[in-house]
Amino acid sequence: MKLLHDYFPDLTEQQLHSFDRLEGLYKEWNAKINVISRKDESNFYERHVLHSLGISKVIRFNPGSNILDIGTGGGFPGIPLAILHPDTQFTLIDSIGKKIKVVNEVVEALGLQNVETIHGRAENTKGKYDFIVSRAVTSMPLFLSWTRGKFKQENRHNELKNGILYLKGGELSEELSSIKYPIHIFNLSDYFKEDFFETKKVVYIQMNK
Repeated sequence: MKLLHDYFPDLTEQQLHSFDRLEGLYKEWNAKINVISRKDESNFYERHVLHSLGISKVIRFNPGSNILDIGTGGGFPGIPLAILHPDTQFTLIDSIGKKIKVVNEVVEALGLQNVETIHGRAENTKGKYDFIVSRAVTSMPLFLSWTRGKFKQENRHNELKNGILYLKGGELSEELSSIKYPIHIFNLSDYFKEDFFETKKVVYIQMNK
């Protein structure tokens, strides 16, 4: 939790309470259903919560924005982002039912009113969103194919135009070379000093004008 205090000093008491409860909730559920890596449990806030919130170092979503988290797994990055942005609506989708079960239980335990979940495949989901977020679920070209037709044309005056915010690590030049949309890469090491973030990035792809 000290990491969150250090990097997000303006958190409200309610936000701090919600973030503080996350570790216990995930340890409890991870003992039943493996939704996060066991080796990362001791670094939960760094490798799951703070990593998810790296997107919020790139952009703070305006109230009323709609965000889709594709392949949310156990709820990352969607749940930490939803706690930080209570006036933004989040839809978390995953094709694995047991993972969505955990997400639903965590959302209910925290009383998050700005989160809905979908058990299904992203490419079959209807609806349009301001931004689509994810945490390294597949290669970017394949991920792009899942997002077709899912972006709103109008912008809500966010700092960035509507598009994709994708948490990814390592060398990306070859993977991104075939993409024709405007791309900007944000290095999380510019925001977080921990070694874990040395190669971690937020890939932003602008999907409308």
